[in-house]
Amino acid sequence: MRTTVGAARRRKKNRLFKSAKGYTGGRGSLLRSMKETVVRAGAFSFRDRKVRAREFRKLWIIRINAAARERGLRYSEFIAGLTKANLQLDRKTLSEMAIHDPAGFDAVFAKVKQALGA
Repeated sequence: MRTTVGAARRRKKNRLFKSAKGYTGGRGSLLRSMKETVVRAGAFSFRDRKVRAREFRKLWIIRINAAARERGLRYSEFIAGLTKANLQLDRKTLSEMAIHDPAGFDAVFAKVKQALGA
């Protein structure tokens, strides 16, 4: 008598079907093309998580640069001053401060300016 994989194979297929839910045509119903599509989708989602992080960092830098230039420093000078002043604020926080808490950003900016000796 021939043995089959049985329950294990069904579970594996069901997992694939679940992850391919909503795919169009054969991509959602034919096992081989479904496997290829699911693997490719995983690769794209991994890559694009990195891209999203990159895009957000770019956005934060643009916002900080705009806020710093309004107050008379370039972005690079501002970041150098932060390091000199030993202020450990990340770009996300600085960006949020520049938009939602201008007074707080002004306080940070004053310390940076003092550290730069300008």
